[in-house]
Amino acid sequence: MLLDQNAMMSDKQAVTASAASDNVIDLGAAGNAVPGALFAVGRVEEAFEGVTQLEVSLQTDNSAEFSAAEELMRVSFEAADLTDAKTLFALVVPNGAKRFLRAYYTVQGSGSAGKLSCFLTDAVDMK
Repeated sequence: MLLDQNAMMSDKQAVTASAASDNVIDLGAAGNAVPGALFAVGRVEEAFEGVTQLEVSLQTDNSAEFSAAEELMRVSFEAADLTDAKTLFALVVPNGAKRFLRAYYTVQGSGSAGKLSCFLTDAVDMK
């Protein structure tokens, strides 16, 4: 799978407390009109410690400040899912995207370690 740095919401981002992704993706004026299916992919890059549950939501807004953010999708993971480097999810981005996209991480527990990458791609490795 080829990755485009412009499609990275998080690149090995430390996620030990609830926070937005380091990067925001600007789809331009096209918004939902991006041709073809896009996949949101989340990957554990470093095992999590102290986190009992992690929710990842894909948010969209017309503003890069996400003052009126809307959730496009959400997935949840328990501590046992976060211990090894692996792909957590690869889901088709649903219709309804506005100009900007970001990931938002909601952490339960007191995290002391854990890194995550989250990005968009048009093809997913089937490993």
